[in-house]
Amino acid sequence: MQDRWRIGFAGTDGRTLLSAQVVSTARSQTCSGEYTGVVVRGTPSMPEMAERMGWPVEFVATEDNSVASYAEAVAQALDSGRLDCVVPMPEALLFNGLVDELESRGHGERVAGLRQDAAFIEGDKIACKELCDRGNVPVADHWTVVDAKSAAEVRRACLDFIHTSGGAVLKYPYSAGGKGARVVLDAWEIGQVYDGLMRDYKKEYKRRFKSKSWPLLVESRMSGMEISFTILVDAAGSYRILPTAMDYPERFAGAAGKDNPITGGMGSISPHPFEDERLIELVERQIASPLVRIMKAEGLLRPCVLYPGCFVSFSESDGRLWPRAVRVCEVNIRPGEPEFQPVARRLCNLGPLVRAMFEGRLDQVEPEVRQDQISLCAGLVTGPGGPDGQKGYPWSVTKHEPLEIDFSYLGKKNLQLIPSGMGFDPETGFYSDGTRVAYLNINGTVKPEQSRGEVAEKLRSRILSCFSGGKVRVVPREDPQGNRLAMREDIGLHFSLAEELLGHS
Repeated sequence: MQDRWRIGFAGTDGRTLLSAQVVSTARSQTCSGEYTGVVVRGTPSMPEMAERMGWPVEFVATEDNSVASYAEAVAQALDSGRLDCVVPMPEALLFNGLVDELESRGHGERVAGLRQDAAFIEGDKIACKELCDRGNVPVADHWTVVDAKSAAEVRRACLDFIHTSGGAVLKYPYSAGGKGARVVLDAWEIGQVYDGLMRDYKKEYKRRFKSKSWPLLVESRMSGMEISFTILVDAAGSYRILPTAMDYPERFAGAAGKDNPITGGMGSISPHPFEDERLIELVERQIASPLVRIMKAEGLLRPCVLYPGCFVSFSESDGRLWPRAVRVCEVNIRPGEPEFQPVARRLCNLGPLVRAMFEGRLDQVEPEVRQDQISLCAGLVTGPGGPDGQKGYPWSVTKHEPLEIDFSYLGKKNLQLIPSGMGFDPETGFYSDGTRVAYLNINGTVKPEQSRGEVAEKLRSRILSCFSGGKVRVVPREDPQGNRLAMREDIGLHFSLAEELLGHS
């Protein structure tokens, strides 16, 4: 085996650069070899950020954002030795056939991810439910498919599930960027929730089905705690479950609703405050093993990243919470964003793990996790205001405003800035491209005399001080001294909340 591997991460979001940076800089204690992370496409701000931060990350450009351009650039890089393998990060690349295209060029063994005919696992929630049922992977207790054009059918299904399970979930069954699920808790909400979902997806339904029936997935509401699990899988069916993360998907703190929508993710922490060995064992037994087994039996399996979102219910004994059941609400076929960022930052051997995934050796390489560390990832998004009174992310946003970054301050505080919706111009510098502009990442070590809640609070305070002090700011057109950015301020609080739940100070 060669001593150096160049591992590509294809995409344009923050997890792409972060993964490449971790591969290039983390050092395994058990695996030999040198690893270089390579960003395929990325954004114009990423090479500039990597150079300023001294990250030994390489870049492969593409002509545009199409699958054909990705395939051409990756194939050339594989042929020339600039890449040894590539992991597509956005699901759209898999939905649109990047793996199939690279297989047709003779590079199938060097690209991770599922083919188009298996991408339904994320792209079609109804077909995924059917696969889980065939594989005995636990899902919601009850689910049905109705015609979304029939309010009466939707209403009857909701009323049944409110009666049996205390609520229902309406799910647009196709790719929706994590925004297609709507919860109904009582009969009064059915009409409002249904109307909102139809308003958002009527055009998509018409495009897909025209005058035919419009399939809508309705599930009984699952109780418990939402926890997602990142699983690396090789072609032989061996797999590794990586550290957990907790997502903050709502725009603001509190329950999701009309004025607090589910977004692409406002931040994340790792580990999940209730991760322990028993939880991982339960997920391995009831989710990972049967899911990989049914995928292999049906000819869908190849080296890939699975990311099942689950509900976990607990019981209490001896002052601890013990996982008692786990059920899948959806299965993604790529790393989560931004959940994968704190996960990757706690791994010492991401490069060797990815290599083992390609070489069919995941049974021989265990994740090297910084067990004494916790990691916080906070999104900096475009806030309200602008020439047309924009509401801010995730609604209407102001674009192309200058971004000021105090790199010296970030270095002193051990804060890592990862570009997302950020552009770069050689003459004017960094600028906001709207939406999620960047992420602030920070890790902390929990010493024996400390609790995770105490450490998380110090890390959270450091992020908030950076934000409130304007050390990273988008300069508003109407206020040169202001800051267009916004963020959630509760990211990391759940470590303390978990300790309080169990009666710890």
